[in-house]
Amino acid sequence: MWELRHRGGGGPGPAGEAASPPREGEAAGGDHETESTSDKETDIDDRYGDLDSRTDSDIPEIPPSLDRTPEILKKALSGLSSRWKNWWIRGILTLTMISLFFLIIYMGSFMLMLLVLSIQVKCFHEIITIGYRVYHSYDLPWFRTLSWYFLLCVNYFFYGETVADYFATFVQREEQLQFLIRYHRFISFALYLAGFCMFVLSLVKKHYRLQFYMFAWTHVTLLITVTQSHLVIQNLFEGMIWFLVPISSVICNDITAYIFGFFFGRTPLIKLSPKKTWEGFIGGFFSTVIFGFIAAYVLSKYQYFVCPVEYRSDVNSFVTECEPSELFQLQSYSLPPFLKAVLRRETVSLYPFQIHSIALSTFASLIGPFGGFFASGFKRAFKIKDFANTIPGHGGIMDRFDCQYLMATFVHVYITSFIRGPNPSKVLQQLLVLQPEQQLNIYKTLKTHLIEKGILQPTLKV
Repeated sequence: MWELRHRGGGGPGPAGEAASPPREGEAAGGDHETESTSDKETDIDDRYGDLDSRTDSDIPEIPPSLDRTPEILKKALSGLSSRWKNWWIRGILTLTMISLFFLIIYMGSFMLMLLVLSIQVKCFHEIITIGYRVYHSYDLPWFRTLSWYFLLCVNYFFYGETVADYFATFVQREEQLQFLIRYHRFISFALYLAGFCMFVLSLVKKHYRLQFYMFAWTHVTLLITVTQSHLVIQNLFEGMIWFLVPISSVICNDITAYIFGFFFGRTPLIKLSPKKTWEGFIGGFFSTVIFGFIAAYVLSKYQYFVCPVEYRSDVNSFVTECEPSELFQLQSYSLPPFLKAVLRRETVSLYPFQIHSIALSTFASLIGPFGGFFASGFKRAFKIKDFANTIPGHGGIMDRFDCQYLMATFVHVYITSFIRGPNPSKVLQQLLVLQPEQQLNIYKTLKTHLIEKGILQPTLKV
């Protein structure tokens, strides 16, 4: 390399000039010490290499994941071909996961939040582990430690914001929490700065670019997992139905697209996923829209699913009790002329949410799969079949939830753009944490406003 110049003897330098003779008074051992230092630098270069010279073919192979299929299933399906064996394994495990999901729904919104947090951590672990395995030969200092530290920092920030928004009355009673909430963003920023400084201190010569690549890897992983899971919980607080219909639509599309593709698939859909077919894609679309429409009708009947999730400090638990909004009340709609002739009726009664469910299901079946295609491209880039082997026949948790994260963002944007209005309970929570004089000023202002609009009669002075 240009920096490693020959300093002893008369060999030419990088510019073709002869090396300068030793300076007067320079010790004879000085050249040996310099050569030793140069040799060390050369060893470092040989060990770490130059990242720019690496191509896709240079990425090390990751050992295939172990098969975690239960022995009882292996014996029961031993006589089947690999295609049908995988079909039955995926089917059995899918039914098991759906059953567990129903159980968690029955246990309430708090358990659903814990489920989302658990999935987030596992997905983060799977993606970070891939990065660690790919670049394991470099012995990156503090890579995994800093990755998990940043995960804690970002979770502290997002969940702290959630506590401040939805648990204001509870926080008001706890003096320690008041301090944490008041200075929450400053504390979060300070924690992140500590991790940032640790990363800078961990930088190693001839290793910088790779470390910055992995720093970006960690932050993109946080963006994909933590941010999206935070949006999932925000959707849940709007009402469990905004959590269940989108998630179940993605699950339905995944299952039905697989079934249609398995039995009828002939035409490849996209090169990133050779097993995906147009038949599966189209069949999944129509099945998902029908499923979402029916699921919306069933869930809209129950307060448990349609009411916003709120924390009640008097009972110290989450409650879902309210007067359902117009979105979840049956309304009559006039049918188009061609449907009137087919159905022989003028109107039909629907919940308005069913119309919104068509938009949600359409996104889940047409755009949602691109989250899976993105994940397929990612796995192909690093020569792996699955993110992990957590679920036999399915791969890792990230393999099952790659489309859910994209769906979570869409639902949150959809709610804020077309659905959400002022939330009286949230406004009341914010009022309760104000000082008494501030509450009186708001009361006087509100009273004056209502009198001006004619809603209240002015008080007569005696």
